[in-house]
Amino acid sequence: MEKLIGREEEIRELKRCYQSDSSQFVAIYGRRRVGKTFLVDEVFKNLITFRHAGLSPIEQDTKKNALDKQLAHFHYSLMTQGMEECKCPKSWLEAFFLLEKFLQSKDDGKTRQVVFIDELPWMDTARSGFITGLEAFWNGWACHRDNLMLVVCGSATSWISDKLINNHGGLYGRLTCEIKLSPFSLKECELFFQRKNIRLSRYDIVQCYMALGGIPYYLNYFEKGLSLAQNIDNLFFKKGAKLKEEFDRLFASVFSAPEEIKKIIILLSSRHSGFTLKEISVATGIAQNGALSKLMKALVSSEFVLPYTPFGKSRREVRYKLVDPFCVFYLRYVPSNKNYNTAFWHENQNTQAVVSWRGYAFEEVCLQHIAQIKAALGVQGVASQQSSWVVDGGEKEDGAQIDLLINRADRIINLCEMKFYNDEFAVDKAYFMKMNRRVNLLLDHIPRNTAIHTTLITTFGLAYNEYSGVFQKVVTLDDLFN
Repeated sequence: MEKLIGREEEIRELKRCYQSDSSQFVAIYGRRRVGKTFLVDEVFKNLITFRHAGLSPIEQDTKKNALDKQLAHFHYSLMTQGMEECKCPKSWLEAFFLLEKFLQSKDDGKTRQVVFIDELPWMDTARSGFITGLEAFWNGWACHRDNLMLVVCGSATSWISDKLINNHGGLYGRLTCEIKLSPFSLKECELFFQRKNIRLSRYDIVQCYMALGGIPYYLNYFEKGLSLAQNIDNLFFKKGAKLKEEFDRLFASVFSAPEEIKKIIILLSSRHSGFTLKEISVATGIAQNGALSKLMKALVSSEFVLPYTPFGKSRREVRYKLVDPFCVFYLRYVPSNKNYNTAFWHENQNTQAVVSWRGYAFEEVCLQHIAQIKAALGVQGVASQQSSWVVDGGEKEDGAQIDLLINRADRIINLCEMKFYNDEFAVDKAYFMKMNRRVNLLLDHIPRNTAIHTTLITTFGLAYNEYSGVFQKVVTLDDLFN
């Protein structure tokens, strides 16, 4: 397990389940490429009695007779792992019965038996009866075996949620442990690069996070001895770039309606503050009914999209914003590279357009590290709600927009400004006046017993001058890496 970066809590949970003296049904889910399979392989190295992975729906030839192909593949897994010769099952009830026989033949009554089924949602093809077979296997046999541990993984998190976690049928309440695996934090990305002997400054690691998020699979493509710009060009812009087709694969492999999902993602990428459900319906042509709600639920559960209620608005005015860094970066730069410039990032990294993008992207990095920000403020134990805030200043004044308000239970609101600079951030007179005006506007919208703490979140800190006192708290890049 020395290869694993982070994941301490998840490792503890899996070990606890393994060492239990009762049957265990564990579901691990999270965004595609986040490292679910790797986690299981490392924790249970040489301890897995039976393993199987569902066939990907991306391959065109698996769509016809999908059930037969999934059953044949399951049968092959049994055969290659020591099952005595038998006919291929014709249903999932029969397939799981064969699995029972296989496990019984391997059971010595003492050793823990780990069954690992990867990409479980892929096995549930249309009208296949897969859930019925899984239910019969667990309820009728597996749950009574004190030495059995069933571990299932899936990137289709909405499927895991609907069919396992919130199942209202025979699998209701059967999970004994659920683990949602999230992307790496900035600190874990740093440890990952150190493990691979790739030298990047924290300033560059943040920019890497802006483009790829904390997805281990993507980070693993980075090459030692190349700059950040060279690695980005290799991954996105050169001929045969490894991630050039990833956007389409990402949704085809996880969602049942990938084209509609992509429509929504492309729309959300066009506005930093997001869209309401009604706006999404109008722009995409997807009717605002249960179908659209189901699609949005799938995107939210997979952590591609974040629903939030702007400060001072009702829950009926919830907005949805795209927060997956890979999707945001890909849609902004890859399709527009029509000249197929293989050194696109190296040549454009210092243009004003990219500098502006970094400002927005840094805000998203901060939003994904709220825990670290609160720790730097010394309020990690205080309950809080995070939101953006847009206010109309009236006819005589311009409005204001603040991308992060941390509304704390101790009656403090941190009004956060996020600035990605290559040096200390210096406040001038105009910015000083702008911040004071924002504070005064916000005071009109909060209770009188609440105080506002202006907070700067930036790379290398605050340059102290006659105007720097406008900020009461400063959070730096080093704080985000804690």
